[in-house]
Amino acid sequence: MARNESENEPIVVIGLGRFGGTLAESLTRLGHEVLGLDEDMKVVQQYADRLTHVAQVDATDNDALIQLGIADFQRAIVGVGSDIEASVLTVVTLKELGVPEIWAKAISAKHAKILSAVGAAHVVRPESDMANRVAHLITGKMIDYIEFEDGFAIAKTRAPREAIGKTLAEAALRMRYGITVVGVKRRGEDFTYALPEAVVPEGAVLIVAGATEQVERFAATT
Repeated sequence: MARNESENEPIVVIGLGRFGGTLAESLTRLGHEVLGLDEDMKVVQQYADRLTHVAQVDATDNDALIQLGIADFQRAIVGVGSDIEASVLTVVTLKELGVPEIWAKAISAKHAKILSAVGAAHVVRPESDMANRVAHLITGKMIDYIEFEDGFAIAKTRAPREAIGKTLAEAALRMRYGITVVGVKRRGEDFTYALPEAVVPEGAVLIVAGATEQVERFAATT
């Protein structure tokens, strides 16, 4: 099934703890049908009226997942974190069932490597990712910051003094810092796509993208 034909396709979330449960509810609000699975019946009952479907199951049990039709899902999210063995075995089971897109939560760098090795296409570390983001915001150099896989980041930051009054072509920020200016925001206006002829006004905010180290170095100049 092509992604562009199934933006609101059903998603299974395994492990309805703090991370998995919150994520499942957010997906439901975004219009997805969500099947929430957890081995704790009390947790399942807690989400019975909040998700499309819920079930109590051991997610490492291949036969149980087959009976629930998990092999028909295009995307699965493994929110199990504290029990590393269960987390890894769940990913393995989903992979064996042929689920094409598996997301998984990791609680450490080593856990993340194992999950990737056994078949998780996307591994997230919520606590680590959020701590890193907040650290960048606390410094006051960035207004917002998101770091992606493979050392790539996007940041919202104030325009450096050297660029004020110049066009982006004249400022040559990409040549100097190795970053790409994606958008420019003027006071009282919405963000606009950055064009070479766009002039950077006083007090402007820029959306920049690039290698994490280069984005951090650029933000330090603002």
